[in-house]
Amino acid sequence: MKFLDEFRAPESCRRLLERIRAAASREWTIMEVCGGQTHGLLRYGIDQELGGCVRLVHGPGCPVCVTPLESIDFAITLARRDDTLLASFGDMLRVPGSRESLLQVRAATGNVRVVYSPLDAVTLAQKTPDKQIVFFAVGFETTTPATALAVQQASRLGLKNFSLLVSHVRVLPAMELLAGDPGNGINGFLAAGHVCTVGGFDTYEEFTARYKLPVVVTGFEPVDLLTGILECVEQLERHEATVANCYSRSARREGNRAALSLIDAIYEPCDRPWRGLGVVPMGGMRLRAEWAEWDAQRRFQQEMPPVAEPAECRSGEVLTGRIKPPDCECFATRCTPESPLGAPMVSAEGACAAYYRYALARRDPRTR
Repeated sequence: MKFLDEFRAPESCRRLLERIRAAASREWTIMEVCGGQTHGLLRYGIDQELGGCVRLVHGPGCPVCVTPLESIDFAITLARRDDTLLASFGDMLRVPGSRESLLQVRAATGNVRVVYSPLDAVTLAQKTPDKQIVFFAVGFETTTPATALAVQQASRLGLKNFSLLVSHVRVLPAMELLAGDPGNGINGFLAAGHVCTVGGFDTYEEFTARYKLPVVVTGFEPVDLLTGILECVEQLERHEATVANCYSRSARREGNRAALSLIDAIYEPCDRPWRGLGVVPMGGMRLRAEWAEWDAQRRFQQEMPPVAEPAECRSGEVLTGRIKPPDCECFATRCTPESPLGAPMVSAEGACAAYYRYALARRDPRTR
């Protein structure tokens, strides 16, 4: 990226750290709801540098991690059918279902294909007319426009062998659920810059007014993160709670209107289960009735009953900020990236994977 170095400049980071330490009269608890930000905070040691004045906790910021077990099990069921190919982004393959993963099913059946775009799955449906092609549509508002476009394209082409297994989730309803928990101890939020680039941040204004918690839109580089934390701390010290945009090079208040219009044409909000949070009211997206022909669950006439998480995996507590990954007894012992118990250790944006990669490498006492 052009000018990327300015967002990693050590001197800028030092000045921001000094300003945060000077501004904080107490330790404030701030939650980021973006897995990319979680990795940035640990990669650059920001969590350690701010110890004593800012406590950073990690929310459900990874869409792969919050995809419920029942959706993964349904995807596995489809992939075991002889007449079906399941198309997915690669980061879903190693996420464990209740009994196995899509990676194991691919090894056994060959019916799982990794694609880099939902439109690749549409092309696969054109080239493989004797198979039903199901794309596993996972992600926040960031990836929803692309899957909406895939449905439109399949409709234009008259494809009867393409459908979506929809597991899209919406960030703001999850934040409302967390903010409404009186025991969470969260003082402010860092909002995901890429989500706001698509969805805008005007909808957060009602949230800040209702819960009296500042929301700061920020990016992923160390200067981005420190600027967002400074803004959040300064608001807290002034007893203010507003929406602030510290990612103006990408995010706009109204978002991407073309993308939002496309989403609204194809999808509608719905209640959806999140791993770690349970059913989040209006926390997901589903295909509108006029596009239900491309809904895999409807096409294959199969229910997705809830599936309980393994008792030894504490990913639900990690995803809601109740504990940090090293607080889990299985972290880096029974649960590793090579042998994960839960999604946060698998995904490139998972908090457990971030602590395994960065905190262990720097020999953080909390990971010993």
